[in-house]
Amino acid sequence: MQIALVLYPQFTILDITGPFQVLVDVPGHDVVFVAAEAGLVIDHTGRCPLMASKSFAEVTAPDVVVVPGSLDDREPDDAVVQWLGTVHATTTWTTSVCTGSIYLAAAGILDGVDATTHWARREHLERLGAHYTDQRVVERGKVITAAGVSSGIDMALTLVARMYGPEMAQAVQLGIEYDPQPPFDAGSPSKAPAEIIELVRGTLSPGTSADDEAAHTGGRS
Repeated sequence: MQIALVLYPQFTILDITGPFQVLVDVPGHDVVFVAAEAGLVIDHTGRCPLMASKSFAEVTAPDVVVVPGSLDDREPDDAVVQWLGTVHATTTWTTSVCTGSIYLAAAGILDGVDATTHWARREHLERLGAHYTDQRVVERGKVITAAGVSSGIDMALTLVARMYGPEMAQAVQLGIEYDPQPPFDAGSPSKAPAEIIELVRGTLSPGTSADDEAAHTGGRS
């Protein structure tokens, strides 16, 4: 089974390395990093490049696609969008993490479909025709989208369970000792203190108004 992990300039590293770690050691998986051109692709920090071993032109019929997001709010890379529009027709699973769902939407894969993304980019996702939901992992047919960054691990475990059953997913989870016990309960805008929401929103989404955020967090302050 060929699993194509997409890279493009400014991708977020954990978006793609989380699913990689879950998927790579499952027997029978050929996990490959792909990009417009083979070679190093620079992440959004500029300090953690990954090597794409194959180009999009070389990977024409992957069984599974995983698209990471980016903290950059630029428009989706056209080469990625075009490739997704082509390969999605024959994938068994098409998946995304964080704002990777914006790429799926730009390729027409999420038209009228429930999907998730990073909470600070929900308006962008909806402008492209998807129906935003704040669930951590959203499954709609063969499309699975995950919320921000760390949720890629949850998405990949969900994917393994769908492909091979819950026992395999649990074995992988135990193998990587994925047992989240965060020191703070501030991992979503529905839980974080108002001042933390403002701080992060100003960093990631300076154009989002407080009224917009309140509409999606129940107006908590």
